[in-house]
Amino acid sequence: MGIALIWSIITILVRWILSKRRGAISYDSSDQTALYIRMLGDVRVRSQVGFEPERRGSHPYLGVDFRTLHSRAESAGSIPARRIRRLFSFQRHLLSSRLLRGVPHLNPLHILDEDYCGQAKCMLEKVGSWNFDIFLFDRLTNGNSLVFLTFHLLNQYGLIELFQLDMVKLRRFLVLVQEDYHNQNPYHNAVHAADVTQAMHCYLREPKLAQSLTSFDILLGLLAAATHDLDHPGVNQPFLIKTNHYLAALYRNTSVLENHHWRSAVGLLRETELFSHLPVEDSLSIERQLGSLILATDISRQNEYLSRFRTHLDENDLCLGHASHRHFVLQMALKCADICNPCRPWELSKQWSEKVTEEFFHQGDIEKKHKLEISPLCDSEANTIASVQIGFMTYVVEPLFAEWVRFSDTRLSQTMLGHLGLNKASWSALEPEASGSSEEGESEPGRATEEPSSRALSQGSQES
Repeated sequence: MGIALIWSIITILVRWILSKRRGAISYDSSDQTALYIRMLGDVRVRSQVGFEPERRGSHPYLGVDFRTLHSRAESAGSIPARRIRRLFSFQRHLLSSRLLRGVPHLNPLHILDEDYCGQAKCMLEKVGSWNFDIFLFDRLTNGNSLVFLTFHLLNQYGLIELFQLDMVKLRRFLVLVQEDYHNQNPYHNAVHAADVTQAMHCYLREPKLAQSLTSFDILLGLLAAATHDLDHPGVNQPFLIKTNHYLAALYRNTSVLENHHWRSAVGLLRETELFSHLPVEDSLSIERQLGSLILATDISRQNEYLSRFRTHLDENDLCLGHASHRHFVLQMALKCADICNPCRPWELSKQWSEKVTEEFFHQGDIEKKHKLEISPLCDSEANTIASVQIGFMTYVVEPLFAEWVRFSDTRLSQTMLGHLGLNKASWSALEPEASGSSEEGESEPGRATEEPSSRALSQGSQES
């Protein structure tokens, strides 16, 4: 009888949550400039609320449904199955949260998933390892790696108790965050968010940060990592601008995706009332600083942040006793976590490289189909996975991590540089053209890889 009741409650909860993800615009009167948009690409929804994309170019808005942009035809019939798996994952998450808090289960609900929960729990014991396999963890949690990982870290740091977070609101927030990532995207999905959150955890444990950061800083860092690409459409900012997408008009072609990720995160915080028990000033401060962290992942501002970081290190004037300096270091840590894939072991790094390039090339195919200018790195006929990765490592990753090592020269930092060098050598071995003696052969790749450093190359951002 008890089991049936619990299952009924879980079923009702899941159905209610799924029914709430509608893709409409919600308006918050306290912030006249903020429109919290669920990016479903549904023109009818936007026209019903009186918001149409601005048609100012030769390429009017393309009615692209971003929820199915990267879907494959054969997966169309698997939606019910995914929802069923989600139902089971709710049961698993409820059980795991009890286990993590040391609360024994009082019913046999765990029988179906005990083996998976056991393995996932074992992995979480090593969540601070740089070799953490997020792909395996995602399989063990049945596609709920972001919920499991973020909840575990918030609990491990004692933030749930310290900030008196309501468990039901927190679970709902994390589930909705995970739900708002487009898992059809090869790269910018909830697994990427979980990977960035795990990397952020590794950086937060580095001596300089661990000795200086406050609990509030850690809370912000983890939340920013989990939500930094929220509702990413799987295309970059130039694509949204040249197709006159309504988000590009809303944010005036400036940090379009980052602003959307931030606003979406704020929308979920308010929807779930996660911080409603805090003073209004504190909750607004969380929202503002969360935005500052997420906006820092805009790859078009890479040189700005890198130059400022380098200046601080040259002048040796970073004082982590100052809140503003700690916040800046958090921004740099999130930027590193966002694009750290080339610094992972080859077995993990290679998978991420293949996924991000697949997403790039798919965008290029869409641009070809609609006779648009093909974005840098998105032309599968002119680029290879190896050439994209070599350029990305050379012009984006290496400069950033060279400065991070100056700031925090630890075993982890040296490990990351070691993997970066080995991975770059591995891609070079797979790309003979990259080391060819022909000057003509070198010039084109050089231009192709340098351009993305200020545009759409970041694996973690893709100008998002």
